[in-house]
Amino acid sequence: MKAEILSIGTELLMGELTDTNGSWIATQLPPLGIQLQGISIVGDDLPALAEAFSRGLQRSDFIFTTGGLGPTQDDLTREAVAAALGETPTVQREVVENLERYFAGRGMTMPAHNIKQAHLIPSAQFVRNRNGTAPGWWVESDGKVIVCMPGPPGEMQPIWHEEVAPRLRELVEDEVTITRNIKTLGMSEAAIDEEISEFFGHENPYLGIYSKADGIHLRIIARAGDEQVAREMITPVEAAITERLGAYIWGYDSDTPEQAAGQALSEFGLTLATMESCSGGFLANSVTDIPDSARYYKGGVIAVNSEMLLASGVPPLVLEKYGLVSPETAMAMAHAARNGMAADYGVAINGVIGPAPIEDQPVGQVYVAIAGRKETRELQFRTPPRRIVIKRRVANTALTELRKLVVLENGD
Repeated sequence: MKAEILSIGTELLMGELTDTNGSWIATQLPPLGIQLQGISIVGDDLPALAEAFSRGLQRSDFIFTTGGLGPTQDDLTREAVAAALGETPTVQREVVENLERYFAGRGMTMPAHNIKQAHLIPSAQFVRNRNGTAPGWWVESDGKVIVCMPGPPGEMQPIWHEEVAPRLRELVEDEVTITRNIKTLGMSEAAIDEEISEFFGHENPYLGIYSKADGIHLRIIARAGDEQVAREMITPVEAAITERLGAYIWGYDSDTPEQAAGQALSEFGLTLATMESCSGGFLANSVTDIPDSARYYKGGVIAVNSEMLLASGVPPLVLEKYGLVSPETAMAMAHAARNGMAADYGVAINGVIGPAPIEDQPVGQVYVAIAGRKETRELQFRTPPRRIVIKRRVANTALTELRKLVVLENGD
C-alpha cells in the first residue's frame, strides 16, 4: 500500500510555520504496513490543491492531509477534494447543531462562516474531532482513500490515534513494518559504525544510523507478514547492539533525555535540583516538560554572574581560584544545588554561550557536573558556537548522564 502526505497552507510555503505534521504522520505509517511515497506542501489555492489530489489518486492508495479545514475563505481542502472527485458538498444539519452547541458551551454564538465546516460530499464521512470545531473527512473513491485532518497538532494527533489508525489497521493486511530506535550518547558516529559494522548494509532488517541533538540514534526496521515475525527479526540485532553499546544507551523509541532521567528518578523515589549559568534555564525547562516532574524536581537556579553564584551557595574561594567558567565551579554549583534544596542529585551547567569568550575560554566550551548520593560526574566538551545548539546539547547531555548515574547508584 502506497501513500502520500499533503501539508496544506500558504503559511507553510511562506515559512511562517514549519510543517511538523508531515514528519509525524510519516512515523506512524510503517507499523501499519503503508509505504510513504512523498510529502508535499501545497498553498491555499483551489486549482493547485485539486490538481494535487487528482495526481495523488493516480499514484497512491492513500492521501493524508493536514490543514485547510477551518471556516475561513482560504480553507479550501474540502472544496479541492470535491473538485478532484467531481462531487458537490452539502450542509449536514446535525454537524451544524453540534457546532452551535460547541460555541454555546463557551458562551458564544457560532459565526455564520463556521457552517462551512459542516459540508460533506457523498464519498466522504466525517471524522470526529473532540478538540476543535473542524471535523476531518474520510473519503473513499474507486478503491482509494483520502483522509483530511485539521492542521493544529493538538487536534490532528488525537484524531489519528482515536479515529484514523484503527480504521487503517482494518484495511491494511499485506505487510507490517516494525521499527526499534536505540538512542546512545558518548560515542561518535564513526566509532559506533565500526563497533557494529556487520549489521549495516542489509535490506531486511535494515539498520540506519543518525546523528541527533541528543546523541547517535540507531534505527532497526523490519518488514514481515505479521507483527510477531517482524519483531523476531529485530530481536537479535537489538541484542547485539545492547551487548556492545550498552554503556552508552540511554533510551529507546520515543524516549527523550528528560523522560529517561525522570523515569529513573521516579523509579527509585529520588529528587533533583539544578543550577545553570550558561543555558538560560533550558535544563529546568526540559525537566519540567514532563507532566509529573513535580514528584522529583525540587527546583532550579539560573545564575548568570558571580554574585548570583555566591548567593546560591557557591563558595567564594572556588570562584576566586577557578573563575566563573570551570569544571571546579560547575561541581561546586552541583553541590550547592543539591545541598541548598535538600535533593538527592544536583546537576549543574557552566560554560560560555557567547557572543564573546569568558576568561579566555571560547564560545561553546561547556562543563556539566553531577553531585550524586555516592559519586560525582564531570564532563567537558565543545559545541558549535550557536546559542540554541549549546543550550540543547548541554541540557541533553546533563540529563542522559544523570540517568546513567541514578541507575548505577541505585540499580541492582
